Amino acid sequence: MAAVSESPFSLDSYHVSEELGFILRDPLEELPPYYQPWMDIALRVPELVHSHELRLHINRMPLLSTQYLQKHRELRLAHLALSVMTMGYSWQEGENNTVEMLPRNLAVPYWEVSQRLGLPPILTHADAVLANWRKKNPEGPFDMENLELLLSLPGGDSVRGFFMVTLLVELAAVPALRNIPAVINGVRCGDTEAVAGALEDISQSIQDMTDALKLMHVYVEPSVFYGIMRIYLSGWKDNPSMPNGLVYEGVQTEPMEYSGGSAAQSSLLHCFDELLGVKHEAKSGAFLTRMRDYMPPKHKQLIQDISSQPSLKNFVQQQASERLNQAFQHCITKLLHLRSYHINIVSRFITVPAARARQLRDRNQDSEGEMISRAPTALEERGTGGSGIMIFLKTVRDQTKEAFLSERRTEMNHQN
Repeated sequence: MAAVSESPFSLDSYHVSEELGFILRDPLEELPPYYQPWMDIALRVPELVHSHELRLHINRMPLLSTQYLQKHRELRLAHLALSVMTMGYSWQEGENNTVEMLPRNLAVPYWEVSQRLGLPPILTHADAVLANWRKKNPEGPFDMENLELLLSLPGGDSVRGFFMVTLLVELAAVPALRNIPAVINGVRCGDTEAVAGALEDISQSIQDMTDALKLMHVYVEPSVFYGIMRIYLSGWKDNPSMPNGLVYEGVQTEPMEYSGGSAAQSSLLHCFDELLGVKHEAKSGAFLTRMRDYMPPKHKQLIQDISSQPSLKNFVQQQASERLNQAFQHCITKLLHLRSYHINIVSRFITVPAARARQLRDRNQDSEGEMISRAPTALEERGTGGSGIMIFLKTVRDQTKEAFLSERRTEMNHQN
Protein backbone atom coordinates (compact mmCIF):
# COMPACT_ATOMS: atom_id res chain seq x y z
CA MET A 1 0.00 0.00 0.00
CA ALA A 2 1.41 3.41 -0.94
CA ALA A 3 2.16 5.73 1.96
CA VAL A 4 -0.20 8.66 2.24
CA SER A 5 1.80 11.76 1.40
CA GLU A 6 1.11 14.15 4.22
CA SER A 7 2.92 17.43 4.77
CA PRO A 8 4.77 17.55 8.10
CA PHE A 9 2.90 19.02 11.04
CA SER A 10 4.14 22.56 11.73
CA LEU A 11 3.27 25.52 13.97
CA ASP A 12 3.59 28.04 11.12
CA SER A 13 -0.10 28.60 10.48
CA TYR A 14 -1.23 29.00 14.12
CA HIS A 15 0.17 32.42 15.17
CA VAL A 16 2.72 30.64 17.38
CA SER A 17 6.26 31.99 17.30
CA GLU A 18 9.47 29.98 17.68
CA GLU A 19 10.81 32.39 20.32
CA LEU A 20 7.65 33.37 22.22
CA GLY A 21 5.06 30.64 21.67
CA PHE A 22 1.54 32.02 22.21
CA ILE A 23 2.84 35.39 23.49
CA LEU A 24 2.13 38.29 21.14
CA ARG A 25 5.44 39.48 19.69
CA ASP A 26 6.26 43.17 20.37
CA PRO A 27 2.80 44.39 21.39
CA LEU A 28 2.07 47.97 20.32
CA GLU A 29 2.13 50.59 23.05
CA GLU A 30 0.06 53.19 21.25
CA LEU A 31 -3.01 53.26 19.02
CA PRO A 32 -3.47 55.67 16.07
CA PRO A 33 -4.05 59.25 17.41
CA TYR A 34 -7.80 59.06 16.68
CA TYR A 35 -8.12 56.55 19.57
CA GLN A 36 -6.33 58.72 22.15
CA PRO A 37 -9.58 59.17 24.16
CA TRP A 38 -9.55 55.41 24.83
CA MET A 39 -5.89 55.27 25.82
CA ASP A 40 -6.15 58.36 28.05
CA ILE A 41 -8.74 56.56 30.18
CA ALA A 42 -7.33 53.01 29.90
CA LEU A 43 -3.95 54.16 31.24
CA ARG A 44 -5.65 55.66 34.31
CA VAL A 45 -8.06 52.84 35.23
CA PRO A 46 -6.53 52.05 38.67
CA GLU A 47 -6.52 55.69 39.86
CA LEU A 48 -9.99 56.43 38.40
CA VAL A 49 -11.46 53.35 40.09
CA HIS A 50 -9.82 54.42 43.34
CA SER A 51 -11.39 57.91 43.10
CA HIS A 52 -14.74 56.40 41.97
CA GLU A 53 -14.60 58.48 38.77
CA LEU A 54 -14.02 55.85 36.07
CA ARG A 55 -17.71 55.41 35.18
CA LEU A 56 -18.06 59.17 34.88
CA HIS A 57 -15.08 59.43 32.49
CA ILE A 58 -16.26 56.50 30.36
CA ASN A 59 -19.81 57.88 30.14
CA ARG A 60 -18.36 61.09 28.65
CA MET A 61 -16.08 59.29 26.19
CA PRO A 62 -16.79 59.87 22.46
CA LEU A 63 -18.21 56.98 20.41
CA LEU A 64 -15.34 56.14 18.04
CA SER A 65 -15.44 54.15 14.81
CA THR A 66 -13.23 51.04 14.71
CA GLN A 67 -12.52 51.38 10.99
CA TYR A 68 -9.06 52.93 11.51
CA LEU A 69 -7.80 49.84 13.35
CA GLN A 70 -6.14 47.85 10.59
CA LYS A 71 -3.36 45.62 11.87
CA HIS A 72 -3.62 42.63 14.19
CA ARG A 73 -1.49 44.30 16.88
CA GLU A 74 -3.63 47.44 16.76
CA LEU A 75 -6.73 45.32 17.31
CA ARG A 76 -5.06 43.48 20.22
CA LEU A 77 -4.10 46.74 21.98
CA ALA A 78 -7.60 48.15 21.36
CA HIS A 79 -9.14 44.97 22.81
CA LEU A 80 -6.86 45.19 25.85
CA ALA A 81 -7.70 48.88 26.43
CA LEU A 82 -11.46 48.36 26.04
CA SER A 83 -11.26 45.24 28.26
CA VAL A 84 -9.48 47.04 31.09
CA MET A 85 -12.01 49.88 30.91
CA THR A 86 -14.91 47.40 30.92
CA MET A 87 -13.65 45.51 33.99
CA GLY A 88 -13.08 48.76 35.86
CA TYR A 89 -16.48 50.13 34.82
CA SER A 90 -18.34 46.97 35.90
CA TRP A 91 -16.62 46.52 39.26
CA GLN A 92 -15.76 50.13 40.24
CA GLU A 93 -17.99 49.92 43.35
CA GLY A 94 -17.25 46.29 44.23
CA GLU A 95 -19.78 43.47 44.22
CA ASN A 96 -22.76 45.44 45.50
CA ASN A 97 -23.18 48.35 43.13
CA THR A 98 -22.61 46.60 39.82
CA VAL A 99 -23.97 47.85 36.49
CA GLU A 100 -26.54 46.20 34.26
CA MET A 101 -25.46 47.96 31.08
CA LEU A 102 -22.19 48.86 29.42
CA PRO A 103 -22.66 52.24 27.69
CA ARG A 104 -22.86 52.32 23.90
CA ASN A 105 -19.65 54.38 23.45
CA LEU A 106 -17.70 51.52 25.07
CA ALA A 107 -19.89 48.52 24.16
CA VAL A 108 -20.19 49.06 20.40
CA PRO A 109 -16.49 49.47 19.54
CA TYR A 110 -15.62 46.71 22.02
CA TRP A 111 -18.03 44.34 20.29
CA GLU A 112 -16.70 45.24 16.84
CA VAL A 113 -13.04 44.77 17.81
CA SER A 114 -13.92 41.47 19.54
CA GLN A 115 -15.72 40.19 16.43
CA ARG A 116 -12.74 41.00 14.24
CA LEU A 117 -10.34 39.17 16.57
CA GLY A 118 -12.66 36.23 17.30
CA LEU A 119 -12.39 36.99 21.03
CA PRO A 120 -15.24 37.63 23.50
CA PRO A 121 -15.92 41.18 24.76
CA ILE A 122 -14.36 40.64 28.19
CA LEU A 123 -10.80 40.66 29.56
CA THR A 124 -9.14 37.33 28.65
CA HIS A 125 -5.77 35.67 29.30
CA ALA A 126 -4.86 36.61 25.71
CA ASP A 127 -5.33 40.30 26.61
CA ALA A 128 -4.06 40.64 30.17
CA VAL A 129 -1.03 38.34 29.79
CA LEU A 130 -0.14 37.58 26.17
CA ALA A 131 -0.60 41.11 24.75
CA ASN A 132 0.10 43.26 27.82
CA TRP A 133 3.88 43.54 28.14
CA ARG A 134 6.85 45.61 27.14
CA LYS A 135 10.55 45.46 27.87
CA LYS A 136 11.92 48.49 29.71
CA ASN A 137 15.18 47.98 27.81
CA PRO A 138 14.34 46.53 24.37
CA GLU A 139 17.78 44.89 24.19
CA GLY A 140 17.56 43.51 27.72
CA PRO A 141 16.43 40.08 28.95
CA PHE A 142 12.87 38.77 29.11
CA ASP A 143 12.69 38.68 32.92
CA MET A 144 10.84 40.23 35.88
CA GLU A 145 13.27 43.14 36.25
CA ASN A 146 12.99 44.17 32.60
CA LEU A 147 9.25 43.69 32.02
CA GLU A 148 6.31 45.96 32.65
CA LEU A 149 2.60 46.04 31.88
CA LEU A 150 1.12 48.22 29.17
CA LEU A 151 -2.17 48.61 31.08
CA SER A 152 -3.06 47.73 34.65
CA LEU A 153 -5.97 47.18 37.02
CA PRO A 154 -6.34 48.09 40.73
CA GLY A 155 -3.85 46.24 42.97
CA GLY A 156 -0.52 47.99 42.41
CA ASP A 157 2.65 45.91 42.14
CA SER A 158 0.75 42.65 42.72
CA VAL A 159 -1.13 43.14 39.44
CA ARG A 160 2.14 43.49 37.57
CA GLY A 161 3.52 40.49 39.48
CA PHE A 162 0.52 38.31 38.71
CA PHE A 163 0.41 39.01 34.97
CA MET A 164 4.19 39.03 34.47
CA VAL A 165 4.79 35.76 36.33
CA THR A 166 2.03 34.20 34.22
CA LEU A 167 3.80 35.57 31.13
CA LEU A 168 7.06 33.91 32.27
CA VAL A 169 5.19 30.61 32.67
CA GLU A 170 4.08 31.00 29.03
CA LEU A 171 7.68 31.74 28.02
CA ALA A 172 9.00 28.68 29.89
CA ALA A 173 6.61 26.54 27.82
CA VAL A 174 8.04 27.63 24.46
CA PRO A 175 10.52 24.72 24.10
CA ALA A 176 7.66 22.29 24.81
CA LEU A 177 5.49 23.92 22.14
CA ARG A 178 8.35 23.83 19.64
CA ASN A 179 8.70 20.08 20.20
CA ILE A 180 5.03 19.20 19.63
CA PRO A 181 5.49 18.96 15.82
CA ALA A 182 8.55 16.70 16.36
CA VAL A 183 6.40 14.33 18.45
CA ILE A 184 3.53 14.29 15.95
CA ASN A 185 5.79 13.84 12.91
CA GLY A 186 7.85 11.19 14.72
CA VAL A 187 4.70 9.20 15.57
CA ARG A 188 3.50 9.45 11.97
CA CYS A 189 6.69 7.99 10.54
CA GLY A 190 7.47 5.62 13.43
CA ASP A 191 10.69 7.34 14.57
CA THR A 192 10.93 6.20 18.19
CA GLU A 193 14.14 8.09 18.97
CA ALA A 194 12.86 11.40 17.59
CA VAL A 195 9.66 11.10 19.67
CA ALA A 196 11.59 10.18 22.83
CA GLY A 197 14.01 13.11 22.39
CA ALA A 198 11.17 15.58 21.85
CA LEU A 199 9.28 14.26 24.91
CA GLU A 200 12.40 14.67 27.05
CA ASP A 201 12.57 18.33 26.01
CA ILE A 202 8.84 18.75 26.71
CA SER A 203 9.11 17.32 30.24
CA GLN A 204 12.02 19.69 31.02
CA SER A 205 9.99 22.62 29.71
CA ILE A 206 6.98 21.69 31.88
CA GLN A 207 9.33 21.57 34.89
CA ASP A 208 10.52 25.08 33.95
CA MET A 209 6.88 26.24 33.90
CA THR A 210 6.43 25.04 37.49
CA ASP A 211 9.63 26.82 38.51
CA ALA A 212 8.40 30.06 36.90
CA LEU A 213 5.06 29.72 38.70
CA LYS A 214 6.90 29.71 42.03
CA LEU A 215 7.66 33.41 41.47
CA MET A 216 4.01 34.15 42.36
CA HIS A 217 5.07 33.87 46.01
CA VAL A 218 7.71 36.56 45.48
CA TYR A 219 5.78 39.09 43.41
CA VAL A 220 2.13 38.78 44.46
CA GLU A 221 0.73 39.59 47.90
CA PRO A 222 -2.12 37.12 48.72
CA SER A 223 -4.22 39.69 50.60
CA VAL A 224 -3.99 42.13 47.65
CA PHE A 225 -4.81 39.41 45.13
CA TYR A 226 -7.78 38.21 47.15
CA GLY A 227 -9.00 41.52 48.54
CA ILE A 228 -8.49 43.86 45.59
CA MET A 229 -7.51 42.23 42.31
CA ARG A 230 -9.78 39.24 41.94
CA ILE A 231 -13.01 41.06 41.35
CA TYR A 232 -11.54 42.88 38.34
CA LEU A 233 -10.75 39.52 36.75
CA SER A 234 -14.29 38.23 37.32
CA GLY A 235 -16.91 37.90 34.63
CA TRP A 236 -20.69 37.98 34.39
CA LYS A 237 -21.38 34.31 33.97
CA ASP A 238 -22.00 32.06 37.01
CA ASN A 239 -21.41 35.13 39.19
CA PRO A 240 -24.04 35.87 41.88
CA SER A 241 -22.94 39.54 41.90
CA MET A 242 -24.14 39.93 38.30
CA PRO A 243 -26.76 37.18 38.02
CA ASN A 244 -28.32 38.58 34.84
CA GLY A 245 -25.15 39.16 32.88
CA LEU A 246 -24.43 42.50 31.20
CA VAL A 247 -26.26 44.38 28.45
CA TYR A 248 -23.89 45.71 25.79
CA GLU A 249 -25.83 48.83 24.79
CA GLY A 250 -26.18 49.27 21.04
CA VAL A 251 -25.14 45.64 20.41
CA GLN A 252 -28.22 43.76 21.60
CA THR A 253 -30.99 44.39 24.11
CA GLU A 254 -30.64 41.02 25.89
CA PRO A 255 -27.87 40.71 28.51
CA MET A 256 -24.86 38.56 27.64
CA GLU A 257 -22.82 36.32 29.95
CA TYR A 258 -19.07 35.84 29.76
CA SER A 259 -16.63 34.14 32.13
CA GLY A 260 -13.79 36.07 33.72
CA GLY A 261 -10.11 35.47 33.06
CA SER A 262 -8.79 32.06 34.03
CA ALA A 263 -5.61 30.00 33.74
CA ALA A 264 -7.81 27.58 31.80
CA GLN A 265 -7.78 30.15 28.97
CA SER A 266 -4.08 29.54 28.38
CA SER A 267 -3.67 27.25 25.37
CA LEU A 268 -0.60 25.53 26.85
CA LEU A 269 -2.13 22.83 29.05
CA HIS A 270 -4.84 22.15 26.47
CA CYS A 271 -2.08 21.39 23.92
CA PHE A 272 -0.23 19.12 26.36
CA ASP A 273 -3.41 17.30 27.36
CA GLU A 274 -4.32 16.60 23.73
CA LEU A 275 -0.78 15.49 22.89
CA LEU A 276 -0.40 13.19 25.90
CA GLY A 277 -3.93 11.83 25.83
CA VAL A 278 -5.14 13.34 29.12
CA LYS A 279 -8.94 13.07 29.09
CA HIS A 280 -11.21 15.35 31.12
CA GLU A 281 -14.64 13.98 31.82
CA ALA A 282 -18.06 15.55 32.23
CA LYS A 283 -18.15 18.81 34.14
CA SER A 284 -14.45 19.72 34.18
CA GLY A 285 -14.11 18.79 30.51
CA ALA A 286 -17.09 20.97 29.56
CA PHE A 287 -15.62 23.97 31.40
CA LEU A 288 -12.19 23.51 29.77
CA THR A 289 -13.77 23.17 26.33
CA ARG A 290 -15.78 26.36 26.89
CA MET A 291 -12.60 28.20 27.87
CA ARG A 292 -11.24 27.57 24.37
CA ASP A 293 -13.76 30.12 23.08
CA TYR A 294 -11.76 32.72 25.05
CA MET A 295 -8.56 32.01 23.10
CA PRO A 296 -7.40 33.56 19.82
CA PRO A 297 -9.03 31.38 17.11
CA LYS A 298 -5.72 30.15 15.66
CA HIS A 299 -4.60 28.93 19.09
CA LYS A 300 -7.89 27.11 19.57
CA GLN A 301 -7.43 25.56 16.11
CA LEU A 302 -3.97 24.28 17.07
CA ILE A 303 -5.44 22.45 20.09
CA GLN A 304 -8.12 20.86 17.90
CA ASP A 305 -5.58 19.84 15.25
CA ILE A 306 -3.29 18.23 17.84
CA SER A 307 -6.28 16.24 19.10
CA SER A 308 -6.94 14.79 15.64
CA GLN A 309 -3.41 13.35 15.24
CA PRO A 310 -2.58 9.65 15.71
CA SER A 311 -2.45 8.71 19.40
CA LEU A 312 0.96 9.23 21.01
CA LYS A 313 0.01 7.00 23.93
CA ASN A 314 -0.88 4.10 21.63
CA PHE A 315 2.41 4.61 19.78
CA VAL A 316 4.40 4.47 23.05
CA GLN A 317 2.60 1.29 24.11
CA GLN A 318 3.32 -0.39 20.77
CA GLN A 319 7.09 0.29 20.84
CA ALA A 320 9.51 -1.78 22.85
CA SER A 321 11.56 1.27 23.81
CA GLU A 322 12.46 1.87 27.44
CA ARG A 323 13.68 5.40 26.63
CA LEU A 324 10.39 6.30 24.92
CA ASN A 325 8.34 4.75 27.71
CA GLN A 326 10.23 6.74 30.34
CA ALA A 327 10.09 9.99 28.40
CA PHE A 328 6.31 9.69 28.13
CA GLN A 329 5.90 8.86 31.83
CA HIS A 330 8.14 11.81 32.78
CA CYS A 331 5.92 14.19 30.80
CA ILE A 332 2.83 13.02 32.69
CA THR A 333 4.72 13.23 36.00
CA LYS A 334 5.82 16.81 35.30
CA LEU A 335 2.31 17.79 34.19
CA LEU A 336 0.93 16.28 37.39
CA HIS A 337 3.47 18.25 39.46
CA LEU A 338 2.53 21.48 37.66
CA ARG A 339 -1.16 20.92 38.38
CA SER A 340 -0.47 20.04 42.02
CA TYR A 341 1.61 23.19 42.38
CA HIS A 342 -1.19 25.25 40.86
CA ILE A 343 -3.50 23.87 43.58
CA ASN A 344 -0.92 24.96 46.19
CA ILE A 345 -0.92 28.51 44.71
CA VAL A 346 -4.73 28.70 44.62
CA SER A 347 -4.87 27.54 48.23
CA ARG A 348 -2.48 30.29 49.32
CA PHE A 349 -4.08 33.06 47.25
CA ILE A 350 -7.77 32.13 47.53
CA THR A 351 -8.70 29.39 50.02
CA VAL A 352 -6.66 30.66 52.98
CA PRO A 353 -7.64 34.37 52.56
CA ALA A 354 -11.30 33.32 52.06
CA ALA A 355 -11.26 31.48 55.40
CA ARG A 356 -9.60 34.48 57.05
CA ALA A 357 -12.17 36.87 55.56
CA ARG A 358 -15.05 34.71 56.86
CA GLN A 359 -13.44 34.66 60.29
CA LEU A 360 -13.08 38.46 60.32
CA ARG A 361 -16.65 38.99 59.17
CA ASP A 362 -17.96 36.62 61.82
CA ARG A 363 -16.15 38.66 64.45
CA ASN A 364 -17.01 41.98 62.75
CA GLN A 365 -13.32 42.81 62.78
CA ASP A 366 -12.73 44.98 59.77
CA SER A 367 -9.71 47.00 60.74
CA GLU A 368 -7.10 44.28 61.08
CA GLY A 369 -8.00 42.42 57.91
CA GLU A 370 -9.65 45.26 56.12
CA MET A 371 -8.38 44.35 52.68
CA ILE A 372 -9.53 40.74 52.63
CA SER A 373 -12.82 41.36 54.40
CA ARG A 374 -13.71 43.80 51.60
CA ALA A 375 -13.30 40.99 49.09
CA PRO A 376 -16.46 39.79 47.30
CA THR A 377 -18.18 37.07 49.32
CA ALA A 378 -19.79 35.66 46.17
CA LEU A 379 -16.37 34.59 44.87
CA GLU A 380 -15.16 32.78 47.98
CA GLU A 381 -15.29 29.28 46.57
CA ARG A 382 -15.08 30.17 42.90
CA GLY A 383 -12.39 30.91 40.37
CA THR A 384 -12.56 34.09 38.31
CA GLY A 385 -13.66 31.91 35.39
CA GLY A 386 -16.72 30.92 37.43
CA SER A 387 -15.73 27.35 38.34
CA GLY A 388 -15.91 25.87 41.87
CA ILE A 389 -12.18 26.15 42.01
CA MET A 390 -10.72 23.52 44.35
CA ILE A 391 -13.02 20.71 43.27
CA PHE A 392 -12.32 21.58 39.64
CA LEU A 393 -8.52 21.70 40.01
CA LYS A 394 -8.34 18.46 41.99
CA THR A 395 -10.54 16.70 39.43
CA VAL A 396 -8.32 17.90 36.58
CA ARG A 397 -5.20 16.78 38.46
CA ASP A 398 -6.68 13.35 39.17
CA GLN A 399 -7.66 12.93 35.52
CA THR A 400 -4.04 13.68 34.58
CA LYS A 401 -2.96 10.59 36.57
CA GLU A 402 -5.18 8.46 34.34
CA ALA A 403 -2.91 9.23 31.37
CA PHE A 404 0.00 7.26 32.87
CA LEU A 405 0.83 3.98 31.20
CA SER A 406 -0.79 1.28 33.28
CA GLU A 407 2.09 0.14 35.52
CA ARG A 408 2.87 3.72 36.64
CA ARG A 409 -0.82 4.53 37.19
CA THR A 410 -1.21 1.64 39.60
CA GLU A 411 1.83 2.87 41.51
CA MET A 412 0.51 6.47 41.68
CA ASN A 413 -2.92 5.39 42.87
CA HIS A 414 -1.34 3.40 45.70
CA GLN A 415 0.53 6.52 46.80
CA ASN A 416 -2.64 8.65 47.04
